[in-house]
Amino acid sequence: MNAPPPRLIVGISGASGVVYGIRTLEMLGRLGVESHLVMSRAAEVTLSHESGLKVAQVRALASRWYKAEDIAGAPASGSFRSLGMIVAPCSIRSMSEIAAGVTTSLLTRAADVALKERRRLVLMVRETPLHTGHLRSMLQLSEMGAVIAPPVPAFYAKPQSLDDMVEHSVGRMLDLFGLDCGTIRRWGE
Repeated sequence: MNAPPPRLIVGISGASGVVYGIRTLEMLGRLGVESHLVMSRAAEVTLSHESGLKVAQVRALASRWYKAEDIAGAPASGSFRSLGMIVAPCSIRSMSEIAAGVTTSLLTRAADVALKERRRLVLMVRETPLHTGHLRSMLQLSEMGAVIAPPVPAFYAKPQSLDDMVEHSVGRMLDLFGLDCGTIRRWGE
């Protein structure tokens, strides 16, 4: 009997940097990882401002997608098996909802489920500067088991373009799930 492919939930929230979520879906597709996408309504607005893609084109990159309002979608349940979830990018609003455990959408509910099931949750928080409330929420999430991973460029990789920096940041996030894209220039290698 063949084992099912690994499965990862991908959340795209309304923060600037929608390219991180898009690139995550593309990389997962190349790796043969089953991706389950939840985009917030704000992410759909951000997509129109930051890329030439339509929502349907981004959804087509995923193995399966869910509306943010679909609180009964599969990722809302702990019985839905996955490696965990990555929110790329993660807005402060989404981060704060997850930290408080007061979820209003499938995106934040799926993240809450990842935490309660002790699965990996990676939040590519996109905000700067940060005030004390943001930092407290990040600390709280870290104490709950989430990985706070702002997409910070690694200049040792000698990126030649913005695309190189995005690729490296997403590759490093996928490393946290044991997924090697084979495209990252690693320190000392």
